[in-house]
Amino acid sequence: MGKSPPLQVKVWGDYACFTRPEMKVERVSYSVMTPSAARGILEAIFWKPEFYWRVRQISVLKPIKFFSILRNEINSRQSHRSAKSWIETGGGFFADEDRAQRHSLVLRDVAYIISADVCPYEPGETADVKYRDQFRRRVQKGQYYHHPYLGCREFPANFSVPDGSETPIPVTDDLGLMLWDLDYEKNGTGKPRFFHAQLVDGVMSVPDLAFTEEVDYDP
Repeated sequence: MGKSPPLQVKVWGDYACFTRPEMKVERVSYSVMTPSAARGILEAIFWKPEFYWRVRQISVLKPIKFFSILRNEINSRQSHRSAKSWIETGGGFFADEDRAQRHSLVLRDVAYIISADVCPYEPGETADVKYRDQFRRRVQKGQYYHHPYLGCREFPANFSVPDGSETPIPVTDDLGLMLWDLDYEKNGTGKPRFFHAQLVDGVMSVPDLAFTEEVDYDP
């Protein structure tokens, strides 16, 4: 597995929002796709319980542009239990009584190349080759288990095999602390892990878990 080059997939879309967890009510996107969002796209295309995805690099193909959205949203969470109760006993939900205006700062016109490894839980060359080939075929055919999205489900992602002409943007920047992923413990609880993200000539390298850190923040 270690000798195989990372698998690559090109993803793009009109809008994206990779929400910063330290923000409260307002949604503010990181300037670059997070590793956890990249993993979500890969799992939407191809996933099996026998392996996990290890994101190595995220290449930014288009200039980073932010776009402001102001819209009406409800304050309460949608609940299947409440809807079922209304059906049985009557009642309903009135959005005008539970509505607030919220601001979102999202990315506009984005495109990336995700480079990642298939990592079987029980490493073996045969399994590695099998999963890699299945992923390539699914990308070529445009197949997925559920439609991949760019941070939020309302921002769908297109994907394809890179054609070799893609060039990362000529930007080098310190992106500060970025969410790496959730580090799950045996009891099922997940701790957010962060890493110091840097964009070097349009490419952000993703470290291993050992090089991430826990950061206290009030969710």
